[in-house]
Amino acid sequence: MKRSIQVLTASVLAAAALGAQAQVAQVKVWAAACANCHGTNGRAQPGMESLAGKDKEELVQKMLDFKSGRKPATIMHQISKGYSDEQIQDIAGYFAAQKK
Repeated sequence: MKRSIQVLTASVLAAAALGAQAQVAQVKVWAAACANCHGTNGRAQPGMESLAGKDKEELVQKMLDFKSGRKPATIMHQISKGYSDEQIQDIAGYFAAQKK
């Protein structure tokens, strides 16, 4: 019985780890769409805004402002509408965690 519980526990933990890895991979895919303007992993070339290492809440607020139309943009208002608020939170967290 004790062995069964250990195996079950290990299986649940492994499944959770795989789910977390899948979520991280998905966030990287979403963030890759930003690379054209904001650089790989958010480190932009001169003249563009770098996202790497920025405050997560600041990034979220900017994206939500683009999404709602409160902040004018040439393309960001279109891009931001393609993400849910939860996805925006995840993307912002990814860029905030990157080294400048």
